[in-house]
Amino acid sequence: MTQSLSRRVVAITGALGNLGETLADMAAAQGADLVLIDQATMAMPSSHNRLVLSGIDLTSLADCQAVAHQINRYFGRLDALVNGAGGYAWEPLLGSAIEAWDRLYSLNLRTALNASKALLPLLLQSSAGRIVNIGSSMAAKAGLGMGAYAASKSSVLRLTESLAEELKDMSITVNAVLPSVLDTPQNREAMPDAEHQRWVTPAQLAAVILFLISEQASAVTGTGIPVIGRM
Repeated sequence: MTQSLSRRVVAITGALGNLGETLADMAAAQGADLVLIDQATMAMPSSHNRLVLSGIDLTSLADCQAVAHQINRYFGRLDALVNGAGGYAWEPLLGSAIEAWDRLYSLNLRTALNASKALLPLLLQSSAGRIVNIGSSMAAKAGLGMGAYAASKSSVLRLTESLAEELKDMSITVNAVLPSVLDTPQNREAMPDAEHQRWVTPAQLAAVILFLISEQASAVTGTGIPVIGRM
């Protein structure tokens, strides 16, 4: 089935990440207008179909509300939000700082929470609003040293489920993707002996996200979709 995001405005947080860049390219190829959001500085300029917002602290609700104002002024609408910002750390409880739990909570849950809350007024004006959160396959079961990361990603899934119930009569769907290890240069460097061909590529994960923000996914909400390759 051919999908099209023509005349749809899609906001992507964490736009400079491996997934964010791939998703932006694939969404643009389907005709989407883009809002690219990241804390780091992006070299690309804004254009008629792309709003670039650098230096955004998504752990700050005020920053997210400022983003909403700029989107409204630039495009006058928003149809989809992909909460791609996040972080990872391997942190056994013994010998590590307890602050790692707060840090991953902020990076993974608070960013999605703030962006969703701030951009919801714009999404409610869309005839088919979409929110997609990036969870993790470890939301179901944590491995060694993964407690803080898995707890934060499990919270993202609980946010997804709760918000989907809250919005299900308002023409907005809310879903999460739950990937295993992504095949990125950073992960290959960290795990050089792993079977990389079993991992999920950013393009494979982006394809699932693009389906979830498409018209074809109008009946899908409140789900956490595993995208685990051949792990």
